[in-house]
Amino acid sequence: MDSDGTQDARGTHANPVPRARSGMPPMPSEAPSVPPHPDSSAFLTWLRTPRPETLPGVWRFGHRPRPEAEPELIPGRQLISGALIAFLVGWLVWSLLQNGYVGDWWLVPFKLLIPDAWRGGGSDVGNYLLYEGYELIVALAIMIVVGRLGRWGEVWRRFVLPHLRRKPPRQQPVAVPAEDPAEWPQLRAAGAADAAERLAAEARAGVMRDVDHARIARAWQGVRSGRFSLATFTGAVLQEGAAACLHPSGERDLPARLARHDLLTGQVRLGTTADDARNPYAYRGAGLGLGPELLGTSLLAVGPAGSGKTGTVIRPIAESLCLHALAGRAAVVVVGAAGAGLGPADAYDVVVQIGNPESVYDLDLYGGTTDPDEAAAVLAEALVGDLAEPHQGGDTRRSTTVLAQLLGPFRAVHGRFPSVPELRQLLDGAPGPLAALRKGLADSGQESLLRELDARERQMGNPGDVGGILADRIALLDRPAFAAFFQSAGSDASGQSRPFSLKALDHPVRVRIDLPQRGHADASRILARLVLAQFTASVAVREDRSLFACLVVDDATGVVTPEAVRGVQRLRSGNAGVVLTLRTLDDVPRPLRGPLLGSIGCRMALSGLTPWDGQDFAEVWGKEWIEARDVTDRQIIAETPAGKVLHAVRQVITGKAPTARAVTVRQVERERWSASELAHGVPPGHAVLSLTTVTGEHAPPLLVDLRG
Repeated sequence: MDSDGTQDARGTHANPVPRARSGMPPMPSEAPSVPPHPDSSAFLTWLRTPRPETLPGVWRFGHRPRPEAEPELIPGRQLISGALIAFLVGWLVWSLLQNGYVGDWWLVPFKLLIPDAWRGGGSDVGNYLLYEGYELIVALAIMIVVGRLGRWGEVWRRFVLPHLRRKPPRQQPVAVPAEDPAEWPQLRAAGAADAAERLAAEARAGVMRDVDHARIARAWQGVRSGRFSLATFTGAVLQEGAAACLHPSGERDLPARLARHDLLTGQVRLGTTADDARNPYAYRGAGLGLGPELLGTSLLAVGPAGSGKTGTVIRPIAESLCLHALAGRAAVVVVGAAGAGLGPADAYDVVVQIGNPESVYDLDLYGGTTDPDEAAAVLAEALVGDLAEPHQGGDTRRSTTVLAQLLGPFRAVHGRFPSVPELRQLLDGAPGPLAALRKGLADSGQESLLRELDARERQMGNPGDVGGILADRIALLDRPAFAAFFQSAGSDASGQSRPFSLKALDHPVRVRIDLPQRGHADASRILARLVLAQFTASVAVREDRSLFACLVVDDATGVVTPEAVRGVQRLRSGNAGVVLTLRTLDDVPRPLRGPLLGSIGCRMALSGLTPWDGQDFAEVWGKEWIEARDVTDRQIIAETPAGKVLHAVRQVITGKAPTARAVTVRQVERERWSASELAHGVPPGHAVLSLTTVTGEHAPPLLVDLRG
């Protein structure tokens, strides 16, 4: 049974044979002095930590919400001077009272409330305590009044208390909520008390992990949705415990983690929102977390080489999606150059290394489809999608028609689609293959397909025929380095090819596709467009859309086409999304930049952006109304000698000449982030990120420290 409670189609059972490991033992995750006994405290603490509902993009694990409005902050110099002046005023008042300069009226309450017998007692100690106690009460009253006027409490909180808290406080035990999630109350309420008790015992014993909890919770969702029965789920849990409903790979975790993940909320932490005045107050200092609810609207990250796109954005997101796949929640395809640092091969189920003879898996050129028209549409987008005009009507329909005129007859004769060399010969108009194809169609009586082939032969050599362009593009894949690749089902006579198709996105699969960037840059762009086209076509026809599907493309140069933008716009309704990175928006045709930024819900501008790229982001982020204050200072001229002396004393104390300030407040509209700020105001290691959830909630552009 896989993560959604059904048995894998390849016959993988809940207890597969463990993979063969290398002879060298794995590196220990703890110091040698730590005993290797199981410890459940870390898992239980993680599970019981509160995760309040917050604004989009806020890291919810242990988050403490802040007020939406920023409290008024008094400048430090003004606060200290006010507190000191208040102290001096209180001291002056007390001195005047003690020395009798203001009379004895302040003793009237004492005389009215204290009996004469108490005041005239024979005990010196009693009289001293009585009179001194009253004076102490008066002094405390004066201190409270001047303390409030001088804001002594705020001085204590801002300048004294932080120095007293330098030592880290002792960790307090996490309070267990009323319904302990470690006891699986939802299972007990549904009548599966035995399964809940088994899982609770596994959690207390320290053998359950966060991936196990997420995977079993996903399987329980399958029970509630009716995909399989409660008895099947309960039997698997009672038999396997925390290892129930395993991923078909048999893995329960990734070999290593580089980022912080919270599988209970599905978030991965990318950094910390900077404590900057341009960020909303409720976001400042909070962690930045991305989950499927945000990636479902797709993400575009733009920044020059070395700005941290792969290490701080792509790698954590890919790692998070792989964990979701192990939990049965997601299917992920990661595309990038070989050696780009997208995670170890052990973290994926399928690794396609195009151009590497040692690659175990191959990439199906036709996406696993048996429909010639569908295969022609996807292949035409990959080959010449970047040549289509971005304006209305500039699509790849002519190229699709040309390919369909060849793929349909070839499949009817051979029962499969042509390999790359065969397709190149057909597009070049080689007489031998075309004659053999014609003969096969005539022998089988395929009159309609024979007419298709006749139409293709009539168009060859005519002005405007796109067959030559398609042949030139397919020739980029017909290279010796790719001789053993792009074999569709049935086209490999040796039977050694294992073509991978994106039709497998109905299952929680983890896929990494390495592109041969060195020496084959044009071929890599064709393959990247091919994967994107197959992805958008496959997720649209999935049966189980509760499984989140995501395509991560590291360096989408040459991938963005008019059809790709239309495909990205349709992903949100299919519970899918893409993550794209670009070095610059100049890699996208000018007419497509606006539609691309409009179809992407999450947009990220990293440090080092050019001003013209910043202008595109500034336009899509729009403007906001703000309250602008115009302050005018006018110097005050004293006319009397006393006034001149007072002004001189004031100038000595404050360091400035006495002025009269006039403040004008007005509402103005300005850009949230200007092109100049994006180009020159984003520090290294930072990015400006706007977010949109699948439900339509928005987060304004936030300055984020990706290193935090």
